Parts: sequence; C-alpha cells; structure tokens
Amino acid sequence: PAGTWLLYLPCTWSIGLAAAPGCLPDWRMLSLFGVGAVLMRGAGCTINDMWDRDYDRQVARTASRPLAAGDISTFQSLVFLGGQLSLALCVLLCLNYYSIILGAASLSLVVTYPLMKRITYWPQLVLGLTFNWGALLGWSAIRGSCEWSVCLPLYFAGVMWTLVYDTIYAHQDKKDDIMIGVKSTALQFKEDTKKWLSGFSLAMLLSLCMAGMNCNQTFPYYSAVAAVGAHLAHQIYTLDIDKPEDCWKKFASNRTVGILLFVGIVLGNL
Repeated sequence: PAGTWLLYLPCTWSIGLAAAPGCLPDWRMLSLFGVGAVLMRGAGCTINDMWDRDYDRQVARTASRPLAAGDISTFQSLVFLGGQLSLALCVLLCLNYYSIILGAASLSLVVTYPLMKRITYWPQLVLGLTFNWGALLGWSAIRGSCEWSVCLPLYFAGVMWTLVYDTIYAHQDKKDDIMIGVKSTALQFKEDTKKWLSGFSLAMLLSLCMAGMNCNQTFPYYSAVAAVGAHLAHQIYTLDIDKPEDCWKKFASNRTVGILLFVGIVLGNL
C-alpha cells in the first residue's frame, strides 16, 4: 500500500545519509525499518479506524472498512492492535537505547493524529510530524544519536512533503467531509490549493539542500533533489482537485518521489 511506502521512505533517507562515505546503507537496518513500517502503518490504520468508525460509515470510500461495516468488534480490533504494537516493540528493541526512547516518543502522535481532523483544519501537519519520525530514527539507529543539523532539516522536508501528498489525498473526500463536519487542509485551502502545495514543495527542496550540505552530500544527491522538484511540479501543475481518481493517482505517485531521493542519497554517498 502507498501509505506504507510513504512511512518507510523517510527512514531510508535517514539511514542512507548516516552511512559512511563510500558505503552502501546498512541493509539490516533497511530491512528492520521495513518490517517496522509495515507494523506501525498497520497499527496507525487500526487506531484510525477505531476512532473514526462512526465517520467512516458516512463516507462512501471508507464505509466498507471492517469496523465501520460491523464485520469485527471494537474489542477484536483492540486485541489486533495489541498484537501489532507488540511486534513493533520487538523491532524497536533491536535498536540502541537512544533510538528505543526516540521511537517510543512517537507513539503519542500515532494515537492522537486521528483526533486532529475533529479540532483543526491542519490534521495533515500532525500526520507529517508522525509519518516522518523515521527521518530522526534512522540516523540515530546507525550513529547512536541524532545529528540535528542533518536530521531536523530532513524531518522538516518530510513534513512539508506530507502536507503536499496528504492535502491531495484529502481532496478525494472533501464533499463527504463537509457533510459530516470533518476538517482538512483540502477544505482550508480550497481553490488556492496549488499555491499552498507549491510553497510546501519549495520548503521541502530547500530543507533537503540544507540537510545535504550539512552532511557533505555530492552531485548525485542534488540531482535527485532536482528530480524530486520536477516530479512535484508536474504533480501540482496537472492535478485536478475535483477528480478523486486523479487525486489518488497523484497521491500514490509520491512513492516515486521518495525512491528518487533515496537513490540520489546512495549514489551521492558512493
């Protein structure tokens, strides 16, 4: 699923940037974080569906979700969530102590994110803070702590990226959201969406350049950043915010954005 990739890819960026010059990223960490991304993305979906089961019944795209459709009980979903988080904890315990504490700190964001759409038009910002935690965790898993001059710009770039792709995603449901009283950046920005997305994209690119400069990245990295910029520009220029199928297509294409940057990081290191 696209969401799992979007959670995983910021982890790969951080792991790649933390690798020693001339070396490939640590494949064991990439694998470990891949498993963790599947588990935590799944746990996030479970929590989201538990909070939103009453809303989901009223939205055509989500009405068939197991809790909303009544296929499983809240207790069964809680047991399932416990299994997901227990397995995710096993993955986390494979890391160093600094990373264990840092990783555990993200759980509060995972739990509270689904509530944000009830109280603010910026739930996508909170999702960005949640989904890009791996930009901090990947580096600390390799180096033993965060190099903030690299990790913070990388994290900020990820948050800006999430604001781009999840605002696009939110435009799929805006008609249903208005009827049931759910908030989103899609409803906040309305017809000015492309201007906002352009601003977020520019902030992302500048932050990626800053992260690259602070860890002495080379030409392939900046070439990848330019390719990311071109991809985002094409997304925004061709986006039709009133066609849900086009919004989904643009949202899902962000996997390519993340992979482009990861390849650039690896080649830049080599």
